[in-house]
Amino acid sequence: MSTPVRLLRTAALAGLPALALHAAPVISTFGPLRNRVMPRLAGRGRADHVALTFDDGPDPLSTPFFLRALDERGVRATFFLLGCQARRSPGLVREIAAAGHEIGIHGWLHRPLLLRGPRATHDDFARARDTVGALTGQVPRLFRPPYGVMSTAAHLAARRLGLTPVLWTCWGEDWTARATPDSVHRTVVRDLAGGGTILLHDSDCTSAPGAWRSALGALPRLLDSCDQRGLAVGPLREHGI
Repeated sequence: MSTPVRLLRTAALAGLPALALHAAPVISTFGPLRNRVMPRLAGRGRADHVALTFDDGPDPLSTPFFLRALDERGVRATFFLLGCQARRSPGLVREIAAAGHEIGIHGWLHRPLLLRGPRATHDDFARARDTVGALTGQVPRLFRPPYGVMSTAAHLAARRLGLTPVLWTCWGEDWTARATPDSVHRTVVRDLAGGGTILLHDSDCTSAPGAWRSALGALPRLLDSCDQRGLAVGPLREHGI
């Protein structure tokens, strides 16, 4: 049993309604259920389109390679940035925006939201939103929670800050030391369909060292796979959600 589910079940059995309520949105962590009954949260969009998204950047050691690869293919994507990473590389944040990519936030720190209360959650989101907004001149409107795990406090904070949570329908499991370009491509296309949202990582700041190379190596083949299926690839703003 996963840690989020164990927490929710333990809270309920122990008669802790407040904690159970806080953790209840963790149900959206389960991809098959989320894709079926929460299509907006899962990132379901136009049937002829696939949204390409990246998490955990910006990273000056890796993100520029992704920007170059995307530019070579004329593809734009959505980058969910960590506020702490954005503060360290402000010029790179501006470069992502100047290249025409969409920018959302991934929070300030990559920590589980289930371990934070309402005030800490709101402050984390606001700090990331305001930092990225100040760097790009445009306030981010999209948010992706660390680990894809939402909480009640996260939903409330996002609403107050004008942020829309978006998760994904398929991912590459590109954060592990055992990942390869072949494994990332195979894992993504297994669940790839029109209207879906792909999750990859352009940074290894929360992954195995060098794991980003597997995502980068898989990227051209993923774009080819979409082309072969007649699917356009772009950012979430073009996804129709």
